[in-house]
Amino acid sequence: MSEVDKARQDDGHVAGTPVESRGPDGACWTVVVPGPFFGSFTYHHDPATQGPLPQPGARVRVRFGQSERVGLILAPAEGGAAGEQETRALVEVLDHEPLLDRDTLACLAWAASYYHHPLGEVVFSALPAALRGERSLRVPALRLTAEGRRALAEGRVRGRRQQAVLEALAARSHEACVVVSEIPGASAAVRQRLLERGWVEADEMTAPATWPPSTSADASMGGASPPALNAEQQAAVAAVETAGRVFSAWLIEGVTGSGKTEVYLALIEQALAAGRQVLVVVPEISLTPQLIDRFARRLTVRPAVLHSGLSDGERMAAWRAVAAGTSSLVIGTRSAAFVPLARPGLIVVDEEHDAALKQQEGFLYHARDVLIWRARQMDVPILLGSATPSLETLRHAWEGRYRHLRLTQRASGARMPAIHCLDIRAQPMEGGISPALMRAIERHLLAGGQVMLYLNRRGYAPSLVCHACGYVAGCPHCDAYLTWHREINRLRCHHCGFEQGVPRECPACHAPLSVRGMGTEQLEDVLAARFPGFGIVRLDRDATAGKGVLAESLARIARGEARLVVGTQMLVKGHDFPGVTLVGVISADQALFASDFRGPERFAQSLLQVAGRAGRAERPGEVLVQTHDPTHPVLTRLLSEGYAAVMAAELAEREQAELPPTRFAALIRADAPQADAVRAFLAEVAGMLREAHGEALSVWGPVPAPLGRRAGRFRFQLLILSRVRSELHRALWHVDERVGSRRPGQRIRWSIDVDPIDLA
Repeated sequence: MSEVDKARQDDGHVAGTPVESRGPDGACWTVVVPGPFFGSFTYHHDPATQGPLPQPGARVRVRFGQSERVGLILAPAEGGAAGEQETRALVEVLDHEPLLDRDTLACLAWAASYYHHPLGEVVFSALPAALRGERSLRVPALRLTAEGRRALAEGRVRGRRQQAVLEALAARSHEACVVVSEIPGASAAVRQRLLERGWVEADEMTAPATWPPSTSADASMGGASPPALNAEQQAAVAAVETAGRVFSAWLIEGVTGSGKTEVYLALIEQALAAGRQVLVVVPEISLTPQLIDRFARRLTVRPAVLHSGLSDGERMAAWRAVAAGTSSLVIGTRSAAFVPLARPGLIVVDEEHDAALKQQEGFLYHARDVLIWRARQMDVPILLGSATPSLETLRHAWEGRYRHLRLTQRASGARMPAIHCLDIRAQPMEGGISPALMRAIERHLLAGGQVMLYLNRRGYAPSLVCHACGYVAGCPHCDAYLTWHREINRLRCHHCGFEQGVPRECPACHAPLSVRGMGTEQLEDVLAARFPGFGIVRLDRDATAGKGVLAESLARIARGEARLVVGTQMLVKGHDFPGVTLVGVISADQALFASDFRGPERFAQSLLQVAGRAGRAERPGEVLVQTHDPTHPVLTRLLSEGYAAVMAAELAEREQAELPPTRFAALIRADAPQADAVRAFLAEVAGMLREAHGEALSVWGPVPAPLGRRAGRFRFQLLILSRVRSELHRALWHVDERVGSRRPGQRIRWSIDVDPIDLA
């Protein structure tokens, strides 16, 4: 039996199919359940036991195999009434009103098809975690009866609290019933006495999706005067406004500090004034606090917020408010791409180039591309903002598919910082810092400026080594070294999470161990010792893990309490630090010599983004880049000709190499405990594709993944390229149909990544 047939045998999809039985006459519904199932399932509704018909977008409880699961109704099933096909009855309808509207369901169906992921998992991933189970949204409510109205009018109500409850119900008589929690004084005892007298009737209703959740006023909301827009900003706003409130994709390419956010705000104000909703998506949680604060000070609405740092209850409240239309503005990270919008008017994707907008596990969607599809579906404009647009987006703009707006000057009038290379070959280094960079740090600190140092490697040192025998502390489960985190004195694998204590000596020869390389912890120690008293903040995933730590760290920088800032990719995420006058890049070589074909693009993006933190206020900025290869062609072209020249050269090279974005791509990844099994599986898939599709596809591999073993499983991958998007998807559906489910936990696990941004 071949590896493909074994994988299909492991699929289990037949066992998961509902056992069928004849149902009474009634409507049939197409239902999806979360799991590795590409199809949907048909159930019928029994009006005699289940009441009114459910609606598409509502959750239901169904019998599935030998158990019960929560599913969601997609649409009426083809074939009409039960009796025409063998079906099971729905066990229970959980929602009286749909959670997902038809437009959102259509978008989810498209995304599942485009990204080749099971529809049930896609649909349930769009719901807040609190609504993925059986949690009910029904709450107790009261209705004023005719007898209660007469008692109130005739003055027969004696109790003061009973009187207050009846008056509250009478004031809202235009509503069918009122939620108990919204009625002042409606305690259980008061409600019981009113029920006994027949003055009210008990009912239940779907909890209102109110926003903001607190009734207290927010004094910081609205009122801040907008700054005067410069000519470029005014032209950008006018161009979008003139195009009207219909679908159009706009690339707003503005240098760091050019005031892209003010352009967003001007257009958001127009959409809100027209009674429409606005969705703003950012790549990182770290960007949401400053955006929320800035938007709240300018606008008259409080933004709803959607990101993974919220509690389940907070996320559900915000999600329901946006879906119901009671919140007009939502700011969120990647997963907010699927939030239902009751009155869509404008979509904004900030830092559209950022890799964090692409989901890297499970459902592998790209939020930017999903939102472009949604904007076209809802016929609303979408703004894609960046100082360093992705090559895909730039190509669309250059070829006229997106409209291209440029902001070439900083809004404050400040000059762009000067960027200089520091050749560190044969230089004596102090903790990774060259003498020239150390002198520059001292000069800027003494002049009253803040200094930011960028090193995209967290921990204290990337490895522990023995100089006597060559031993390197490695992860027992991955093809990777263990990073030493000195603050907790542990060795940790950044790929699988394995960690262990730090050995006192080499386990092979008992000689002393020493560190190799450096991370942000070590850089922080070097600077703290060299420049005591200036205050230092480290921004990386380890240092900002606690709740509220990131906000406090950013506040310390803003107040000038921390004059030295050390960090990883967090530093390039659009933060505004007006006091920073010097940015130092500790090592450009790590990105310059990346193995991924997108390496040059990412290097240019990260360098310009981190450089853009310098000199944003009155003081001029300076950027120093340490490298062992100051003549590298990408680096020299970027500094002499600019970002557009680097991207144009990259596009020409990609065309010659037949790589995205000049070709459509998909990556099939597979892993298993045995290398031979996973290699054979992908080799069979590759052979199947080559035989069925011939020259319409280029199939590269299988080859080991750059990280060949992770968490004890061997990893291989297959890259598929085509000039025609539809041909690529036909090939992927061929693989889906031939192989079956990607159910995790089986002998071979595999996935399809459409439009991959990372080959690692």
